[in-house]
Amino acid sequence: MTFDLVPLTGDRAEGYRQLTAQAAALLSGEADRIANAANLSALIYHSLPEVNWAGFYFYDGRELVVGPFQGKPACVRIALGAGVCGTAAHTRRTQLVPDVHAYPGHIACDADSRSEIVVPLIGDGELVGVLDLDSPRVERFDETDRRGLESIAEVFVRSLSER
Repeated sequence: MTFDLVPLTGDRAEGYRQLTAQAAALLSGEADRIANAANLSALIYHSLPEVNWAGFYFYDGRELVVGPFQGKPACVRIALGAGVCGTAAHTRRTQLVPDVHAYPGHIACDADSRSEIVVPLIGDGELVGVLDLDSPRVERFDETDRRGLESIAEVFVRSLSER
């Protein structure tokens, strides 16, 4: 299979609509979470500007464990409630952090990261994990990113039940 990255056009909301459609096409017909997380993290990393880390942490029943990602090596395990990822997993709410240095308990896996957004992945009412994006720019992520990434996260979670 060949998949061409198509540059996003229009305003940022339109770009996320296009990226969500690309994600759905990329994951269509595949239910393996590792394969889909690997491809989706690459798609996001190469499509969104000013992102230095994009990837997944999966819940193993006790804690979050790093999954497929793009970027520098990452923290392997994160307790629920710890840092931005653990907080998103524990609260099951997207965490939008304009400046990670001002976030109490931030876990610094990459010293270059300055802002972060983490979307919880919930399937059939159960925590699957989180989708995590970091940026080297303060205030990189906003409500447009939250809505767009939550839509992409839904595509990922739906793909897990395909077949």
